[in-house]
Amino acid sequence: MASVSLFPFGEYWWFYLAFTGLVVILLLVDLGIFHRDAHRVSMREAAGWSLVWVSLALAFNVAFYFYMLHRFPLDTRLAGLDAAALAKQTALEFLAGYVVEYSLSVDNIFVFVVVLTYFGVPARYQHRVLFFGILGALVFRAIFIALGALLLQFEWVIWIFGGFLILTGARMMFGHEEGPVEPHERWVIRAFRRHVPVTADFRGASFFVREGGGRLHATPLFITLLFLEMTDIVFAVDSVPAIFGLTREPLVVFTSNIFAILGLRNLYFMLAGAVDKFHMLKYGLGIVLIFVGLKMVWLNRLFGGHFPIGISLGVIIGTIAVSVILSLVFPKQQEPH
Repeated sequence: MASVSLFPFGEYWWFYLAFTGLVVILLLVDLGIFHRDAHRVSMREAAGWSLVWVSLALAFNVAFYFYMLHRFPLDTRLAGLDAAALAKQTALEFLAGYVVEYSLSVDNIFVFVVVLTYFGVPARYQHRVLFFGILGALVFRAIFIALGALLLQFEWVIWIFGGFLILTGARMMFGHEEGPVEPHERWVIRAFRRHVPVTADFRGASFFVREGGGRLHATPLFITLLFLEMTDIVFAVDSVPAIFGLTREPLVVFTSNIFAILGLRNLYFMLAGAVDKFHMLKYGLGIVLIFVGLKMVWLNRLFGGHFPIGISLGVIIGTIAVSVILSLVFPKQQEPH
């Protein structure tokens, strides 16, 4: 891997801007055309859209690869380096980051199921609250990625991130499941209620309504959205360092992370009823996080600065696949009532 940044922001700011513009257009088309009217999203519809988002991510990766094949030989900073090998490695890093983030999203879906059930969100409004939740997640992820890129310039931060991922993986495998609303989250919701009145029930698909002499009231739908944004901040703390463990290029982290998040809503509607069947997935994800943490603090140095991305991708996909297969072969035992 080149010691120089392949995509310095000063030269590739237009790429970030163009990619963000593409994402905004896709989201506007999604909400403004295909989901303009609130309705219950069927599993068939969700599966179709999941296929669309995955196909878009893979198509972007192929186009990105060919762009790098064209651009890298023209970059004087990369003179003397194998441009084709760099392009291939970076494309594989995008794919590995996408797979890790998308897999972690499956674990997050359980929390979404609990949250939407906890607040009693009607099925026909769930897509709307998840849509705006994802929109907020895109903003938070961009902030976390920018901070991560800044901090990783310091060697000691790499050790902290790696150690954090190892501990997070162990906690995911052996820790107790958390409740739907944690104490600090309840405190945030209570603080919000003290400043903004909240209606007693849902008011259609509205997040805010005016009542009582025109005073602005939030609805339970907005409270649900607020809670989802808080949970995504927690998710970002795990997932962003994990992808930085696979690549040090912020552009690759940003694009792979965003594509994975874009498919999260439809993955929720497709797997919400079956998420409990993948009970072994938490062990697979835990092993993946531990592997990425070890890669940051040990394996990269063992292999002269960069552990082979092809092997990393094989370990990640293989571990997740085995955990899913084991979940289906050995179903979760139902607890006695």
